[in-house]
Amino acid sequence: MIELKNVSRTYRLGTTEVRALNNVSLSIKSGEFVAIMGPSGSGKSSLLHILGCLDRPDQGSYSLLGREISKLSDDELALVRNTLAGFVFQQFHLLARLTARDNVALPLVYAGKKDQGEVGKRLGEVGLSERTEHRPGELSGGEQQRVAIARSLINDPIVIFADEPTGNLDTKSESEIIGIIKQLHEQGKTIVMVTHEPDIGSQAERVIRMRDGQIISDETNKQHENGTARTVPKEFHWTGVRTGAVFFDYFRQATMAIFGHKMRAFLSMLGIFIGVAAVIAMLAVGQGAKESIRQSISSMGSNLLILRPGARQVGGVMMQAGSVTRFTIQDCAALRKSDTVNGVSGSVFGRAQLVAAGKNWNTQLNGVDVDYARMRAMVPVIGRFFLPAEMRSRSKVAVIGMTVVKQLFDGKNPIGETIKINRVNFTVIGVLPEKGASFGQDQDDVVLVPLTTAMYRLLGKEYVDSIFVEARDEKVVDDTKDEITQLIMKQHHLSDSNSFQIMNMSEIQQALETTTRTITWLLGSIATISLIVGGIGIMNIMLVSVTERTREIGLRKAIGARGKDIMSQFLIEAVVLTLTGGLLGIAFGSGFATLLSAMAGWAVRVSLFSVLLASGFSVVVGVGFGLWPARQAASLDPITALRYE
Repeated sequence: MIELKNVSRTYRLGTTEVRALNNVSLSIKSGEFVAIMGPSGSGKSSLLHILGCLDRPDQGSYSLLGREISKLSDDELALVRNTLAGFVFQQFHLLARLTARDNVALPLVYAGKKDQGEVGKRLGEVGLSERTEHRPGELSGGEQQRVAIARSLINDPIVIFADEPTGNLDTKSESEIIGIIKQLHEQGKTIVMVTHEPDIGSQAERVIRMRDGQIISDETNKQHENGTARTVPKEFHWTGVRTGAVFFDYFRQATMAIFGHKMRAFLSMLGIFIGVAAVIAMLAVGQGAKESIRQSISSMGSNLLILRPGARQVGGVMMQAGSVTRFTIQDCAALRKSDTVNGVSGSVFGRAQLVAAGKNWNTQLNGVDVDYARMRAMVPVIGRFFLPAEMRSRSKVAVIGMTVVKQLFDGKNPIGETIKINRVNFTVIGVLPEKGASFGQDQDDVVLVPLTTAMYRLLGKEYVDSIFVEARDEKVVDDTKDEITQLIMKQHHLSDSNSFQIMNMSEIQQALETTTRTITWLLGSIATISLIVGGIGIMNIMLVSVTERTREIGLRKAIGARGKDIMSQFLIEAVVLTLTGGLLGIAFGSGFATLLSAMAGWAVRVSLFSVLLASGFSVVVGVGFGLWPARQAASLDPITALRYE
């Protein structure tokens, strides 16, 4: 079954070379019980590690079941350790956070098998049926070694490699363990045991003694009968035998590792938690500001141009100071004749004192034309707007905002009621829709009256303060603007347009949205730095975890874990940590944004994009920064990892 020819192994300790094995040749048949003995440093453990495929020889040939081991890949060696061999170590190498049952079941994970009652059976065989749910810290040394033996048997191997299996046990436990090993031999298992104790070695059928890396004697113990040899299959399928661990197995191992080190896991998540919360809160504030601006601009009307008298400012410098074009009602009439214009409304404004039902209120007074309601999305929700006849007759009718309704009429229906505007009686004919605040001003604190009434009855103005012009379509806004410019210049006999302004609301909206978008991305970028810092923290802690768990990694590889199994587990750990921190950060960031909105009055909006961005980025951080530690763990040599102090 096992054949070594001229095998040598040299270890390098710094600049020093230690030749652990020197031209060792050895054959072991199926069903033998072999003890390898010798003083410390004789090479017996090194020989066992090579036999168990935990280590590779520097030179020589090692044949197992007729297959040359030196030609096997790492995955094929892992297959051998998982299915053909079982290991019992002097240090037990049980995972402290797992129960006896979970420790025994560990090789099944890497074999891609489910526990079909085999774990309980094996624990029963070693006398631990009542201790299956106990952790290693709750078991005696002898009980821990029994768990290790049960683990070595779980995949029904053909050979058991035992490295000083009784070295750390008392006399009673020693007898129990050697008794179990002898029973396994009697069942047909091939046993290869390393020991330095003569009374333990004498239990074997065959004793190989070593010194200075060489076999100095190979004797048969005639007082023991041969065990029943197990029939070995003539051909063993070295590839494709097992499916390996699946995602659920990786995930379960990863979560057990996380819960086994709660404080470390919490510190790992903290950086991601803060980063994601910052991203969500920052983007919510920025998106909310953008929505507020869009709503404010939209409330002013679409396709809207505003004419104002006065020179334009370029770079903060007034152009042609003193040159001002004053607009009249006749200008409004001329603008209505344009084919590209859909509506026109002159506007005058001032402050007015309102009196109704014994209550006083000072508000904004606007005189507007009949097209104003449609152009500015201010069609009354109750009552109606002005009629053309009321404009011509300078009627004393008013449409009031919701704030005025609340202040003067206690929220009751004011239609038909009389109010005094600057001591002149007016009849309320409509209530405007609620607009809310815009740029710090209450848009509902307003009273609208016909333009002519405001100019000649209330404010005494001969000119309009501004003219609102609605273009027929968004596509002709620029053409409409040019046509208005030419018309006003013709009406007022101007040589240029520097004495008046035409504001395009869509341009203002685009400029404001560009600004808020820039601010949003700036805030998001700053918050992203927190995520990157958190990712670096994840990487550092995962590297520390790899160092702390080096022996665990060695054990997992010794019982059949492949490099990709170890890498997958560590990657999943990193992703679980970052994704959990990300989800908690999303919840906290959303809550903080809502609190900010309630306390400071800021508009916030948590968008699906920001949630997907933050959660997706946290996963990317987990994979990106967890990849290196995972690769470090996967590249560890089994025996080097097991020996790590």
